[in-house]
Amino acid sequence: MAKKKKRKEKKESKKTEKTKKKKQEKKTGKKVKKKKKQEKKTETKGKKEKKGKKTKKKIEELIILGSGCAGMTAAIYAARADLEPLLLAGPEKGGQLIWTTKVENYPGFPEGIDGTKLTELFRKQAERFGTKVIDDKAVSFEAKKTYFNIGTEKESFKAKAVIIATGARAKMLGLKSEQKYFGRGVSTCASCDAYFFKGKDVVVVGGGDSACTEALFMAKLDINVTIIHRRDKLRASKIMQERVFKNKKIEMIWDSVVEEVLGDGTMVTGVKIKNVKTGKTKKIKCAAMFLAIGHKPNTEIFKDKIKMDNKGFIIAEDTKTNIKGVFAAGDVQDPVYKQAVTAAGSGCKAALEAEGYLAESKQ
Repeated sequence: MAKKKKRKEKKESKKTEKTKKKKQEKKTGKKVKKKKKQEKKTETKGKKEKKGKKTKKKIEELIILGSGCAGMTAAIYAARADLEPLLLAGPEKGGQLIWTTKVENYPGFPEGIDGTKLTELFRKQAERFGTKVIDDKAVSFEAKKTYFNIGTEKESFKAKAVIIATGARAKMLGLKSEQKYFGRGVSTCASCDAYFFKGKDVVVVGGGDSACTEALFMAKLDINVTIIHRRDKLRASKIMQERVFKNKKIEMIWDSVVEEVLGDGTMVTGVKIKNVKTGKTKKIKCAAMFLAIGHKPNTEIFKDKIKMDNKGFIIAEDTKTNIKGVFAAGDVQDPVYKQAVTAAGSGCKAALEAEGYLAESKQ
Protein backbone atom coordinates (compact mmCIF):
# COMPACT_ATOMS: atom_id res chain seq x y z
CA MET A 1 0.00 0.00 0.00
CA ALA A 2 2.78 2.36 0.93
CA LYS A 3 4.56 1.61 -2.36
CA LYS A 4 1.39 2.34 -4.36
CA LYS A 5 0.93 5.60 -2.49
CA LYS A 6 4.52 6.63 -3.27
CA ARG A 7 4.09 5.84 -6.99
CA LYS A 8 0.87 7.87 -7.10
CA GLU A 9 2.55 10.86 -5.42
CA LYS A 10 5.53 10.63 -7.82
CA LYS A 11 3.16 10.48 -10.80
CA GLU A 12 1.19 13.50 -9.57
CA SER A 13 4.46 15.40 -8.91
CA LYS A 14 5.64 14.74 -12.46
CA LYS A 15 2.25 15.83 -13.80
CA THR A 16 2.38 19.04 -11.76
CA GLU A 17 5.92 19.79 -13.00
CA LYS A 18 4.83 19.14 -16.60
CA THR A 19 1.82 21.45 -16.22
CA LYS A 20 4.02 24.14 -14.66
CA LYS A 21 6.53 23.78 -17.48
CA LYS A 22 3.78 24.10 -20.12
CA LYS A 23 2.38 27.15 -18.39
CA GLN A 24 5.85 28.68 -18.20
CA GLU A 25 6.49 27.97 -21.88
CA LYS A 26 3.13 29.43 -22.80
CA LYS A 27 3.88 32.51 -20.71
CA THR A 28 7.37 32.87 -22.18
CA GLY A 29 6.02 32.35 -25.67
CA LYS A 30 3.54 35.11 -25.16
CA LYS A 31 6.33 37.36 -23.92
CA VAL A 32 8.52 36.54 -26.94
CA LYS A 33 5.57 37.09 -29.24
CA LYS A 34 4.83 40.36 -27.51
CA LYS A 35 8.48 41.39 -27.73
CA LYS A 36 8.62 40.57 -31.44
CA LYS A 37 5.38 42.48 -32.01
CA GLN A 38 6.84 45.47 -30.18
CA GLU A 39 10.06 45.27 -32.20
CA LYS A 40 8.11 45.09 -35.45
CA LYS A 41 6.06 48.10 -34.41
CA THR A 42 9.20 50.09 -33.57
CA GLU A 43 10.81 49.04 -36.87
CA THR A 44 7.74 50.12 -38.88
CA LYS A 45 7.65 53.42 -37.01
CA GLY A 46 11.35 53.96 -37.73
CA LYS A 47 10.83 53.26 -41.42
CA LYS A 48 7.93 55.70 -41.58
CA GLU A 49 9.96 58.37 -39.82
CA LYS A 50 12.91 57.75 -42.16
CA LYS A 51 10.62 57.94 -45.17
CA GLY A 52 9.05 61.17 -44.00
CA LYS A 53 12.35 62.76 -43.06
CA LYS A 54 14.30 64.08 -46.10
CA THR A 55 18.07 63.50 -46.19
CA LYS A 56 19.89 66.81 -45.95
CA LYS A 57 22.00 67.43 -49.06
CA LYS A 58 25.65 68.21 -48.43
CA ILE A 59 26.75 71.70 -49.41
CA GLU A 60 30.03 71.45 -51.34
CA GLU A 61 32.73 74.05 -50.76
CA LEU A 62 33.32 74.45 -54.50
CA ILE A 63 31.79 73.12 -57.70
CA ILE A 64 33.65 73.47 -61.00
CA LEU A 65 31.71 73.26 -64.25
CA GLY A 66 33.73 71.99 -67.22
CA SER A 67 36.69 69.65 -67.73
CA GLY A 68 38.85 71.50 -70.24
CA CYS A 69 42.18 73.23 -69.46
CA ALA A 70 40.51 75.92 -67.32
CA GLY A 71 38.29 73.56 -65.31
CA MET A 72 40.98 70.97 -64.63
CA THR A 73 43.61 73.57 -63.69
CA ALA A 74 41.11 75.16 -61.29
CA ALA A 75 40.45 71.69 -59.84
CA ILE A 76 44.17 70.99 -59.29
CA TYR A 77 44.70 74.28 -57.45
CA ALA A 78 41.48 74.00 -55.43
CA ALA A 79 42.18 70.39 -54.43
CA ARG A 80 45.71 71.30 -53.31
CA ALA A 81 44.12 74.00 -51.14
CA ASP A 82 42.02 71.27 -49.42
CA LEU A 83 38.74 72.57 -50.85
CA GLU A 84 37.76 69.05 -52.02
CA PRO A 85 36.21 70.38 -55.25
CA LEU A 86 33.46 68.60 -57.12
CA LEU A 87 33.87 68.85 -60.90
CA LEU A 88 31.05 68.25 -63.39
CA ALA A 89 32.83 67.20 -66.60
CA GLY A 90 30.16 68.39 -69.04
CA PRO A 91 29.20 66.96 -72.46
CA GLU A 92 32.76 67.15 -73.89
CA LYS A 93 35.02 65.47 -71.36
CA GLY A 94 38.27 67.36 -71.84
CA GLY A 95 36.83 70.33 -73.70
CA GLN A 96 37.90 71.47 -77.17
CA LEU A 97 41.32 69.82 -76.87
CA ILE A 98 39.82 66.39 -77.51
CA TRP A 99 39.35 67.45 -81.16
CA THR A 100 43.03 68.33 -81.58
CA THR A 101 45.17 65.50 -82.92
CA LYS A 102 48.46 67.07 -81.86
CA VAL A 103 49.09 69.93 -79.42
CA GLU A 104 52.49 71.51 -80.02
CA ASN A 105 52.15 74.87 -78.27
CA TYR A 106 51.52 73.71 -74.69
CA PRO A 107 54.64 73.95 -72.47
CA GLY A 108 56.34 70.77 -71.33
CA PHE A 109 55.82 68.66 -74.44
CA PRO A 110 58.69 69.32 -76.89
CA GLU A 111 57.51 66.56 -79.24
CA GLY A 112 53.86 67.60 -78.97
CA ILE A 113 51.06 65.55 -77.42
CA ASP A 114 47.69 64.20 -78.54
CA GLY A 115 44.88 66.49 -77.31
CA THR A 116 42.86 63.67 -75.74
CA LYS A 117 45.95 62.30 -73.99
CA LEU A 118 46.70 65.75 -72.54
CA THR A 119 43.17 66.05 -71.11
CA GLU A 120 43.49 62.57 -69.56
CA LEU A 121 46.68 63.69 -67.80
CA PHE A 122 44.88 66.81 -66.51
CA ARG A 123 42.15 64.63 -65.03
CA LYS A 124 44.57 62.17 -63.39
CA GLN A 125 46.42 65.05 -61.77
CA ALA A 126 43.23 66.67 -60.48
CA GLU A 127 41.91 63.37 -59.08
CA ARG A 128 45.25 62.60 -57.45
CA PHE A 129 44.84 65.64 -55.20
CA GLY A 130 41.25 64.78 -54.26
CA THR A 131 39.01 66.26 -56.94
CA LYS A 132 35.76 64.32 -57.31
CA VAL A 133 34.91 64.18 -61.03
CA ILE A 134 31.37 63.36 -62.14
CA ASP A 135 30.70 62.70 -65.83
CA ASP A 136 27.53 64.73 -66.03
CA LYS A 137 26.64 68.22 -67.27
CA ALA A 138 24.99 71.17 -65.56
CA VAL A 139 21.54 71.94 -66.97
CA SER A 140 20.41 74.55 -64.44
CA PHE A 141 21.91 77.20 -62.17
CA GLU A 142 20.24 79.05 -59.33
CA ALA A 143 21.69 81.47 -56.78
CA LYS A 144 20.20 81.07 -53.30
CA LYS A 145 20.85 83.22 -50.19
CA THR A 146 23.69 81.15 -48.77
CA TYR A 147 24.56 78.72 -51.56
CA PHE A 148 24.25 77.93 -55.28
CA ASN A 149 22.11 75.14 -56.67
CA ILE A 150 23.43 73.25 -59.71
CA GLY A 151 21.07 70.83 -61.46
CA THR A 152 22.36 68.08 -63.75
CA GLU A 153 20.61 65.53 -65.97
CA LYS A 154 20.67 63.04 -63.06
CA GLU A 155 20.66 64.98 -59.77
CA SER A 156 21.29 68.34 -58.10
CA PHE A 157 24.17 69.75 -56.05
CA LYS A 158 24.70 72.64 -53.67
CA ALA A 159 27.88 74.72 -53.38
CA LYS A 160 29.21 77.71 -51.49
CA ALA A 161 31.21 78.80 -54.56
CA VAL A 162 31.15 77.99 -58.28
CA ILE A 163 33.74 78.21 -61.07
CA ILE A 164 32.23 78.31 -64.56
CA ALA A 165 34.62 76.79 -67.10
CA THR A 166 32.09 75.49 -69.62
CA GLY A 167 34.09 76.79 -72.59
CA ALA A 168 33.01 77.94 -76.04
CA ARG A 169 32.49 75.90 -79.16
CA ALA A 170 33.57 77.02 -82.61
CA LYS A 171 30.73 77.57 -85.04
CA MET A 172 30.68 75.00 -87.83
CA LEU A 173 29.16 74.90 -91.32
CA GLY A 174 27.08 71.83 -90.51
CA LEU A 175 28.46 69.58 -93.27
CA LYS A 176 28.90 65.81 -92.86
CA SER A 177 32.22 65.98 -94.71
CA GLU A 178 33.35 68.73 -92.35
CA GLN A 179 32.85 66.39 -89.38
CA LYS A 180 34.54 63.53 -91.23
CA TYR A 181 37.77 65.50 -91.72
CA PHE A 182 37.75 67.46 -88.48
CA GLY A 183 41.28 67.25 -87.04
CA ARG A 184 42.50 65.90 -90.40
CA GLY A 185 42.65 69.14 -92.34
CA VAL A 186 39.52 70.84 -91.01
CA SER A 187 40.43 73.14 -88.12
CA THR A 188 39.04 76.01 -86.08
CA CYS A 189 42.41 77.25 -84.79
CA ALA A 190 45.23 78.53 -87.03
CA SER A 191 47.65 79.15 -84.16
CA CYS A 192 47.13 75.50 -83.13
CA ASP A 193 47.34 73.75 -86.52
CA ALA A 194 48.79 76.09 -89.18
CA TYR A 195 52.34 74.86 -88.57
CA PHE A 196 51.45 71.50 -90.18
CA PHE A 197 50.64 73.22 -93.48
CA LYS A 198 53.77 75.31 -94.09
CA GLY A 199 54.32 75.89 -97.80
CA LYS A 200 50.89 74.51 -98.72
CA ASP A 201 47.56 75.95 -99.93
CA VAL A 202 44.71 76.38 -97.43
CA VAL A 203 41.30 78.08 -97.34
CA VAL A 204 39.84 80.22 -94.58
CA VAL A 205 36.05 80.51 -94.28
CA GLY A 206 34.77 83.78 -92.83
CA GLY A 207 34.79 87.54 -93.30
CA GLY A 208 35.36 89.14 -89.92
CA ASP A 209 38.41 90.09 -87.87
CA SER A 210 38.95 86.46 -86.86
CA ALA A 211 39.16 85.27 -90.48
CA CYS A 212 41.60 88.08 -91.35
CA THR A 213 43.75 87.40 -88.28
CA GLU A 214 43.95 83.68 -89.10
CA ALA A 215 44.83 84.41 -92.74
CA LEU A 216 47.56 86.93 -91.85
CA PHE A 217 49.03 84.58 -89.26
CA MET A 218 49.29 81.75 -91.80
CA ALA A 219 50.68 84.00 -94.53
CA LYS A 220 53.68 84.64 -92.26
CA LEU A 221 54.33 80.88 -92.23
CA ASP A 222 54.67 80.79 -96.04
CA ILE A 223 51.17 79.38 -96.48
CA ASN A 224 49.08 80.38 -99.50
CA VAL A 225 45.67 81.43 -98.16
CA THR A 226 42.34 81.85 -99.93
CA ILE A 227 39.58 83.53 -97.93
CA ILE A 228 36.09 82.35 -98.92
CA HIS A 229 33.36 84.80 -97.94
CA ARG A 230 29.63 84.60 -98.64
CA ARG A 231 29.30 88.37 -99.19
CA ASP A 232 30.92 90.84 -101.60
CA LYS A 233 32.81 92.69 -98.84
CA LEU A 234 34.47 91.85 -95.52
CA ARG A 235 32.93 92.62 -92.14
CA ALA A 236 36.39 93.05 -90.58
CA SER A 237 37.74 96.37 -89.32
CA LYS A 238 39.28 98.67 -91.94
CA ILE A 239 42.83 98.20 -90.73
CA MET A 240 42.47 94.40 -90.91
CA GLN A 241 41.01 94.61 -94.42
CA GLU A 242 43.91 96.79 -95.58
CA ARG A 243 46.46 94.32 -94.23
CA VAL A 244 44.73 91.39 -95.95
CA PHE A 245 44.41 93.14 -99.34
CA LYS A 246 48.09 94.16 -99.28
CA ASN A 247 49.35 90.67 -98.52
CA LYS A 248 50.43 88.78 -101.65
CA LYS A 249 49.97 85.44 -99.96
CA ILE A 250 46.23 86.02 -99.51
CA GLU A 251 43.52 85.80 -102.19
CA MET A 252 39.77 86.41 -101.96
CA ILE A 253 36.77 84.49 -103.30
CA TRP A 254 33.59 86.56 -102.88
CA ASP A 255 29.88 85.64 -102.73
CA SER A 256 30.66 81.98 -102.12
CA VAL A 257 30.00 79.20 -99.60
CA VAL A 258 31.63 75.81 -99.03
CA GLU A 259 29.26 73.00 -100.01
CA GLU A 260 31.54 70.05 -99.37
CA VAL A 261 34.95 69.20 -97.96
CA LEU A 262 36.85 66.88 -100.27
CA GLY A 263 39.39 64.31 -99.13
CA ASP A 264 41.12 61.00 -99.79
CA GLY A 265 39.64 59.31 -96.73
CA THR A 266 42.58 60.33 -94.56
CA MET A 267 43.20 64.04 -95.12
CA VAL A 268 41.58 67.06 -96.81
CA THR A 269 42.45 67.47 -100.50
CA GLY A 270 40.11 70.33 -101.42
CA VAL A 271 36.70 71.98 -101.11
CA LYS A 272 33.68 72.33 -103.37
CA ILE A 273 32.27 75.88 -103.34
CA LYS A 274 29.13 77.49 -104.71
CA ASN A 275 28.60 81.09 -105.84
CA VAL A 276 25.46 82.33 -104.05
CA LYS A 277 24.61 84.77 -106.86
CA THR A 278 25.14 82.62 -109.97
CA GLY A 279 24.62 79.17 -108.45
CA LYS A 280 27.78 77.88 -110.17
CA THR A 281 29.99 75.40 -108.34
CA LYS A 282 33.71 74.67 -108.58
CA LYS A 283 36.40 72.69 -106.79
CA ILE A 284 39.47 74.20 -105.16
CA LYS A 285 42.53 72.18 -104.22
CA CYS A 286 43.79 72.76 -100.69
CA ALA A 287 45.45 70.87 -97.82
CA ALA A 288 43.25 72.36 -95.11
CA MET A 289 40.13 74.38 -94.36
CA PHE A 290 40.16 76.76 -91.40
CA LEU A 291 36.81 77.91 -90.04
CA ALA A 292 36.70 81.45 -88.66
CA ILE A 293 32.98 82.14 -88.42
CA GLY A 294 32.92 82.79 -84.69
CA HIS A 295 32.53 80.97 -81.38
CA LYS A 296 29.47 80.25 -79.29
CA PRO A 297 30.07 80.25 -75.52
CA ASN A 298 28.34 77.52 -73.49
CA THR A 299 26.44 79.93 -71.26
CA GLU A 300 22.79 79.15 -71.99
CA ILE A 301 21.94 78.15 -68.39
CA PHE A 302 23.36 81.43 -67.02
CA LYS A 303 21.31 83.70 -69.28
CA ASP A 304 19.67 86.61 -67.36
CA LYS A 305 21.48 85.44 -64.19
CA ILE A 306 25.12 86.34 -64.87
CA LYS A 307 26.31 89.42 -66.76
CA MET A 308 27.38 88.66 -70.36
CA ASP A 309 28.32 90.56 -73.51
CA ASN A 310 26.11 90.59 -76.62
CA LYS A 311 27.70 87.35 -77.87
CA GLY A 312 27.03 85.45 -74.67
CA PHE A 313 30.56 85.52 -73.20
CA ILE A 314 30.61 86.01 -69.42
CA ILE A 315 31.96 89.40 -68.35
CA ALA A 316 34.54 88.80 -65.62
CA GLU A 317 37.03 90.98 -63.79
CA ASP A 318 40.01 88.78 -62.87
CA THR A 319 37.59 85.82 -63.13
CA LYS A 320 35.06 87.47 -60.76
CA THR A 321 31.52 87.71 -62.17
CA ASN A 322 28.78 90.10 -61.07
CA ILE A 323 27.63 87.48 -58.50
CA LYS A 324 29.73 87.03 -55.36
CA GLY A 325 31.07 83.50 -55.11
CA VAL A 326 30.76 82.80 -58.85
CA PHE A 327 33.91 82.87 -60.98
CA ALA A 328 34.50 82.32 -64.71
CA ALA A 329 37.58 80.86 -66.39
CA GLY A 330 38.74 79.86 -69.86
CA ASP A 331 37.03 80.39 -73.21
CA VAL A 332 33.64 81.03 -71.58
CA GLN A 333 34.91 84.52 -70.66
CA ASP A 334 37.58 84.91 -73.37
CA PRO A 335 36.36 86.04 -76.81
CA VAL A 336 39.90 86.93 -77.93
CA TYR A 337 42.69 84.41 -77.23
CA LYS A 338 40.95 81.02 -76.91
CA GLN A 339 44.19 79.10 -76.21
CA ALA A 340 44.82 76.08 -73.98
CA VAL A 341 47.56 77.86 -72.05
CA THR A 342 45.54 81.05 -71.45
CA ALA A 343 42.57 78.93 -70.34
CA ALA A 344 44.81 77.08 -67.86
CA GLY A 345 46.11 80.41 -66.52
CA SER A 346 42.61 81.75 -65.90
CA GLY A 347 41.64 78.44 -64.26
CA CYS A 348 44.47 78.94 -61.77
CA LYS A 349 43.31 82.51 -61.08
CA ALA A 350 39.69 81.41 -60.58
CA ALA A 351 40.72 78.75 -58.04
CA LEU A 352 42.81 81.24 -56.05
CA GLU A 353 39.95 83.77 -56.12
CA ALA A 354 37.48 81.09 -54.97
CA GLU A 355 39.82 80.01 -52.17
CA GLY A 356 40.09 83.62 -50.96
CA TYR A 357 36.33 84.12 -51.14
CA LEU A 358 35.60 80.95 -49.12
CA ALA A 359 38.18 81.84 -46.46
CA GLU A 360 36.67 85.34 -46.15
CA SER A 361 33.13 83.90 -45.86
CA LYS A 362 34.14 81.83 -42.83
CA GLN A 363 35.40 84.85 -40.87
